[in-house]
Amino acid sequence: MIKVFHNARCGKSRTCLALLTAKNIDFEVVNYLQEAPTFHELETILLKLNYKPIDLIRQKEKIWIENFKGTEMTDEAIIQAMVQYPILIERPIVIDGNKAIVGRDEKLLQDFLAI
Repeated sequence: MIKVFHNARCGKSRTCLALLTAKNIDFEVVNYLQEAPTFHELETILLKLNYKPIDLIRQKEKIWIENFKGTEMTDEAIIQAMVQYPILIERPIVIDGNKAIVGRDEKLLQDFLAI
């Protein structure tokens, strides 16, 4: 089953859910701000995305700017920052088996889902 890491306050995330619903695709919603992913879960997601940890960071978030911007960080430290502050995680993340995409672009998301 498709899993969507969702933030209800994000328009792109809501659009992603609407697309899945309109296409009658079964999915599970993970409200990652309430249920923060673990370090290991984020490592797995990053592998599925083929991303480096910094690629999944919302670098314009206030928490990032005030606490981390301009500092030298290991990949592990960046992942730990996302565990501690899940608002830093780019969204929505759509996971389908061993592959994943950040579903901000509707056309790329449709291609990913083959719809």
